[in-house]
Amino acid sequence: MNLPRHDAAARESHHESDFRVLLPRYTVAPIRQVGRRLLLALGVMVATVFIVYTDRAGYHDNADNSVDFLDAVYYSTVTLSTTGYGDIVPYSDSARLTNVLLVTPLRVLFLIILVGTTLEVLTERTREQWRLTRWRSALRDHTVVVGFGTKGRSAAQTICGPAASIREKERIVVVDPNPKVVEAATAHGYAGVVGDATRSDVLLRAEVQKARQIIIATQRDDTAVLVTLTARQLNRAAKIVAAVREEENAPLLRQSGADAVITSASAAGRLLGMSVLSPSAGTVMEDLIQKGSGLDLVERPVVKAEVGRMVRDTDDLVVSVLRGHRLLGYDDPEASPLKATDRLITIVRARPAGTEE
Repeated sequence: MNLPRHDAAARESHHESDFRVLLPRYTVAPIRQVGRRLLLALGVMVATVFIVYTDRAGYHDNADNSVDFLDAVYYSTVTLSTTGYGDIVPYSDSARLTNVLLVTPLRVLFLIILVGTTLEVLTERTREQWRLTRWRSALRDHTVVVGFGTKGRSAAQTICGPAASIREKERIVVVDPNPKVVEAATAHGYAGVVGDATRSDVLLRAEVQKARQIIIATQRDDTAVLVTLTARQLNRAAKIVAAVREEENAPLLRQSGADAVITSASAAGRLLGMSVLSPSAGTVMEDLIQKGSGLDLVERPVVKAEVGRMVRDTDDLVVSVLRGHRLLGYDDPEASPLKATDRLITIVRARPAGTEE
């Protein structure tokens, strides 16, 4: 496999490309936002009219020396809008004190509602920055998914499961150079970083140095190799799983630091062949790799009651036993009896969404 070469100008342009972190957004419809502001403004207006009309004896109207309800509405309107014609003025001590303590704060609140769009933008930026800082400080032992195409999207959905909470989804960080793809990822509830994952600064924004596992599902095999090398350099302990299109590139990915390599074309081809030879077997395999429905293939630790028992005596259907770094088949004589440090690969009935353990 030949890796692409870039000249100095292309490298410089590449380093100046835009990259940023995007967190899932939960927005309110614009009509609801406008309606909410109108109601707030109307509430401030009503409160001001009530205050002025209640204390109308302390106000003086230059036209007829008396203030009625219409005059109270008029005075409230010109006061809240800071127009202030001066034809109606508070002259008693109580009216002036009421203006200082109540009407003036209501005027400020009314102005805040009027310029709410600008303030909302500033508030949103501050809130987003605070949220991003809090997210970074709390993020560890998460999953980084490089590439959010069909493979990356399916991998993220499999990790989360059908009943994942918002916090669980935010623990998956998607890295992709396409802003629209990252926006689609955040729409699904995942955090996202826009940028080229072959660059260490982009992966650092995804906190890859604190990740527990990294999934590399890029469109090109050469890109997968570069991302694997960069990710392994930043995180020596993380489990890296990568997908390649061509079988001949799998050894190169393992040499680059990948713990497991999935050949997407070969895997799809084997599933196609199995479905031709035995459609039922193909259906079962498709069911096993689709988490959350029918049968699930899961890995779990050996529980205390199973220690010392034979593999066939467990409640679940055990496929393999993971002992240290050795993967033993269910029929391997060395797999039984089970040890406390073993892990079991089992086939279980998928739990419906919302079912308690």
